[in-house]
Amino acid sequence: MQNDLIIRRMTLTDVKAVAAIEAATFPTPWSEADFERELTTNAVARYLVAEKDGQVIGFAGAWVILDESHVTNIAIAQAHRGCGYGRALTAELMQYLSNLGAAYATLEVRKSNLTAQNLYQSLGFIKLGVRKRYYEDNNEDALLMVCDHMPEADPDFEEAETVRE
Repeated sequence: MQNDLIIRRMTLTDVKAVAAIEAATFPTPWSEADFERELTTNAVARYLVAEKDGQVIGFAGAWVILDESHVTNIAIAQAHRGCGYGRALTAELMQYLSNLGAAYATLEVRKSNLTAQNLYQSLGFIKLGVRKRYYEDNNEDALLMVCDHMPEADPDFEEAETVRE
């Protein structure tokens, strides 16, 4: 059930679990050091984790620059796939990006990953183009997808990094 899912901002204490999910999901995974850099030195990076019963079961991240956002990675642990957690996490990421001022989101997805493509399309993403031989592990093409129908931003949203003029 999704009502027992907690989605929150990723912290450094989540990096080990996130890197393990990443390694089990992707052929060329990011390392723990990569995620640590994202959280500590990349000012445009924002990451969320999905937690169930005190365990990190998924994560999603993006880079936000002004009104643009680019989803970097989304993954749910194998044992928790097919339960709607990926959809809930991706929808929450889109809300978060909108709250941060993003007017649209882009992402790349493997041409063979129909499950992810269907999820993204159900959340308003459309196929925009193809990046030929994008994935280094097998030279598979990536579909470039974009969503310009972001959720309405929460006017009361604020976090430590929020800039006020």
